[in-house]
Amino acid sequence: MTTTTQTTVFQPIAARPAPVNTEGALAWIRANLFGDWKTSLATIVIGAVLLRLLPGLVDWAFLSAVWQPSFDACRADGAGACWGVIVEKYRVIIFGRYPFEEQWRPLVATALLIALLVASCIRYFWKAWLPVLWVVVLGLFFALMYGNVAGLSQVDTDRWGGLPLTILLASLSLVASFPIALLVALGRRSNLPAIKTFCTIYVELIRGVPLISVLFMASFMFPLFMPPGVKIDVLLRVLVGITLFAAAYSAEVIRGGLQAVPKGQVEAAATLGLTYWQTQRKIVLPQALAMVVPGIMNNFISTFKDTSLVTIVSLYELMGAMSLALNSDADWRPFTIEGYIFIALIYFVFCFSMSRYSHWVEKQVNKSKLR
Repeated sequence: MTTTTQTTVFQPIAARPAPVNTEGALAWIRANLFGDWKTSLATIVIGAVLLRLLPGLVDWAFLSAVWQPSFDACRADGAGACWGVIVEKYRVIIFGRYPFEEQWRPLVATALLIALLVASCIRYFWKAWLPVLWVVVLGLFFALMYGNVAGLSQVDTDRWGGLPLTILLASLSLVASFPIALLVALGRRSNLPAIKTFCTIYVELIRGVPLISVLFMASFMFPLFMPPGVKIDVLLRVLVGITLFAAAYSAEVIRGGLQAVPKGQVEAAATLGLTYWQTQRKIVLPQALAMVVPGIMNNFISTFKDTSLVTIVSLYELMGAMSLALNSDADWRPFTIEGYIFIALIYFVFCFSMSRYSHWVEKQVNKSKLR
């Protein structure tokens, strides 16, 4: 009998390369700026253009800029951006034609309204008393702006302007348009021909014309159909026009979300004995609205920027107030580009904040899908 002894020789496995780091600034640059040869080429070209233009832009905007409100300094040779025009005209740009000595009132009113909007975006404040808070804050806003109460002088709405008017038009039109959009979107999917036809005509009619036409009709044509002696404030007419316009576009966004909900879920709800409104409130709308958050927020941002069109009806919101402040003064008129940059920065802050909030809402509603 022969016994064979086998000796096992240890063979080490060759060392593998370390895993690529997927976090941090270098990983982000590698993935987004130099992911492949096309991306790398675009990065190099854009980087070269920025290196060519950025020094001159920095010199114009900061190094050689004039910060004091001196017309002569802004006109001097070698002077860059004249930010002194903002220092000189910022009160007119921010508050429009509101009386100069009373501008503390729109400042407080706007601060209250912005604080209300911020609170409405925080989950802690999503209580039953939040609508009551809206009524109280809006009442204070109009009391401060219009006056004629508590010893405040009266300031008619045609003298409101600047940032307070922009915030008012955007916030009220968006808040009022959302429930209208919900009902219209549901109406377009209704089995009742009269409701479906009415909602379809409304959406197609509003979407078929630009907002500037709606504002023109609300401001100049609508009063012609009113009985003699009946006058509706131009601010209210413009607010209704923007609200109906925003509602039509939001309704189509919401309708897209409603169509994406599987029909089987509606049939299952009917099998369980749920009514139409119970099905919509508990099953359909939560899913539909979660799917169209980006589209709704995009429409909100667009509406916020579209408030600049109310200038055609002699309401000088932020953009109109800037034009009014500079075009009425021949000395500062050449520096309108600095004024537009200042206005663009304000619009960017608000729109970017809305965009980031939309991103947060998307993450919250998609948590169930990440499990």
